[in-house]
Amino acid sequence: MPVAPPVTPDPAVPGPVVGLEREREVLTVALATHRHLVLEGPPGTGKSTLLRSVAAETGQDVVFVEGNAELTPARLIGQYDPSAVLAGGYLPENFTDGPLLTAMRGSGLLYLEELNRIPEETLNVLITVLTEGEIAVPRLGTVHATSGFRLIAAMNPFDAIGTARVGQAIADRMCRVVLGYQPEDAERAIVAGVTGADAAQIVLAVRLVRATREHRDLRTGSSVRGAIDLVLLLDGLLRMRGQALAGGRETARDAAHAALSGRIRVTEGVERTPESVLDEILDEVWPESAAPPDAERNDADDAGQLGGGSGKAPGPSAEAGKEQGAAPRSDRAARRGPRTTGRREMQLRHEAFAEVSPEVGELDEYAFAGLMGADPDAAAALLADLATATDRELRSAARRLAARVFVQVGRVGATRARGTRRLVATRRPEGDLDLDRTLDRWSGAWPPAAEDLVTRNWTGSRRAVCLLVDRSGSMQGLGVAIAAVAAAGVVLAADERLQTSVLTFADEVAVLQPLGRHRAAEDVVLDLVGLRGHGKTDIAAALRGARRELVPATADERVVVLLSDGLSTAGEPAESALAGIDRLHVLCPLPSDEALDAARLLAARGGGRMEPVRSLNDLGPALTRLLG
Repeated sequence: MPVAPPVTPDPAVPGPVVGLEREREVLTVALATHRHLVLEGPPGTGKSTLLRSVAAETGQDVVFVEGNAELTPARLIGQYDPSAVLAGGYLPENFTDGPLLTAMRGSGLLYLEELNRIPEETLNVLITVLTEGEIAVPRLGTVHATSGFRLIAAMNPFDAIGTARVGQAIADRMCRVVLGYQPEDAERAIVAGVTGADAAQIVLAVRLVRATREHRDLRTGSSVRGAIDLVLLLDGLLRMRGQALAGGRETARDAAHAALSGRIRVTEGVERTPESVLDEILDEVWPESAAPPDAERNDADDAGQLGGGSGKAPGPSAEAGKEQGAAPRSDRAARRGPRTTGRREMQLRHEAFAEVSPEVGELDEYAFAGLMGADPDAAAALLADLATATDRELRSAARRLAARVFVQVGRVGATRARGTRRLVATRRPEGDLDLDRTLDRWSGAWPPAAEDLVTRNWTGSRRAVCLLVDRSGSMQGLGVAIAAVAAAGVVLAADERLQTSVLTFADEVAVLQPLGRHRAAEDVVLDLVGLRGHGKTDIAAALRGARRELVPATADERVVVLLSDGLSTAGEPAESALAGIDRLHVLCPLPSDEALDAARLLAARGGGRMEPVRSLNDLGPALTRLLG
């Protein structure tokens, strides 16, 4: 049976804005009152559609700029045409406007996508534009923005790959509108508007997609774009196979795997494939013995069936377990064995234990989130200890949560200052042409020789950093949490200019993250939360292990960050192992007076600095100072 081709919307016509009435009103008023804005939200929440719709209503043009690490000031502002300058000099007509000047001169909206991917040096050119409505361009003069100019930026705050914090100087000059996923009925309307498909297919697709955002084993769910693709694939497959939706459950499974498996992300530490999670969600939304879901079905019933809706680790009743094909609770409890001793120990050690784990095998993530907001140190210490609980189900849930929480804290803390990369003149045949320096070198012969050309490119000092985590002594609770967050921060800080590695040590050294090899920060955290203090402290052996990691690196500076109290109890003196290490910094966790003195002395001998870490809140700024 032939497949009817889907209707492709005209990209020049802004799509309908569904479910964003309040955000639309805020954006409209902000533009009318001469405010600049940043639209913040995950992919698929309608940021671009919302802006284009409002711009079409007001009759304003939108100048689109894709933000990335290669967006230089010259590419944003504009530049002189080199051949025209060589022929006629620095005349205004020889200047080619970039998107910023195009928008400023033409009463347009400058739309910067991926604001947090743009280098700080490029963002800094916007400061005067946002405040004074003008910009001074060398040799061209001052360009004033017309009254209709506005800057609208968009960013996804949940994406950490290739992003950095937006400086306060920019953030202070812009309003912020946060967009979330639309309600279910709004998402159905969006899918219907794009696909024009049967209502039953749309209901199924939207239910499946929304369930991916709540499932306990998924770190990231799908946006409404996944529902659109799912409907189009499902409709086409049903037509091709000559099926109706009611008899096409396996066809829905095939379409869901193709449309959603690449969009969802399984939580680190969970040994499942995306397809297995989607199969579980399909079983919950559309059980094998039932008809496809319809629009009248109670949403609360669906939410009660979904594994992640409660924010707790699995703990269903025996009846619910049978309906979902899971083992009854009594069977699982029998496999767990007695764990009363472990729970008593946790209760004695942590006041909030009973609230966070009210029953055997349960971890209430909402209660933990509340504790994290009220007392981050107590929450982190509890989570680190739960990751080694004797209760197997609780331990598994705690490790999954620890991978998410400690990596997120490390991601915030490890963000380095943007000034580490800068535009400099170079002789390499890449980047933007530096016209002034080229003219200074030009011999007058045409065409200019390659050696006469000077370009501007991003550069920065190359460093190799090794984090040494002391696992000796009384390594537990908050100490483990600090170590896990520090490791996550160091691993996440790696880029083309910063190579990182992570080692642990007591009287022996173990490599968790080899230098120059990619390993997920979540995996490193999972290794660290399983550690507990044992053995003597041989800092000299640890430094020699770090040196072995750093020596092969192609780097201008080899740095060791030692997370320890600096008190050796075995081996040679630590200062005897500093050869081959350019700089040694010491992070001193939960320090005593004796530890502070030892750590300060060791850092001084290593040409570095000592940072005390008395609380989890101290760790982020300390890492930023050491890695920035």
